[in-house]
Amino acid sequence: MKIKIIENKRNELLKRNEVIFSLLHEGAPTPSRIEVRKEIAKVLKTDINKVYVRKIETMTGTRTSIGEAYIYDSPEQAKVIEPKYIIIRNSPQIKREE
Repeated sequence: MKIKIIENKRNELLKRNEVIFSLLHEGAPTPSRIEVRKEIAKVLKTDINKVYVRKIETMTGTRTSIGEAYIYDSPEQAKVIEPKYIIIRNSPQIKREE
């Protein structure tokens, strides 16, 4: 899996960086949000608890995806702003209640 940062824009009001990325996943299905989250944290050299993947869209018939992630200044700031469903989707330890 290779991640290429297409755009990295600062949103000072919400204290976060808004990142648009391209993801190449040859010979494998679209990776999970958890895997992408770890890879973005590694590429941008930041704490994984500050990274939240908003969406990943795979282009039809290819092994390329385009996605959007937000990197907050602190994990507390993310919990205030991000909707609960996004936090649940990005957290492997939280079990979904059915």
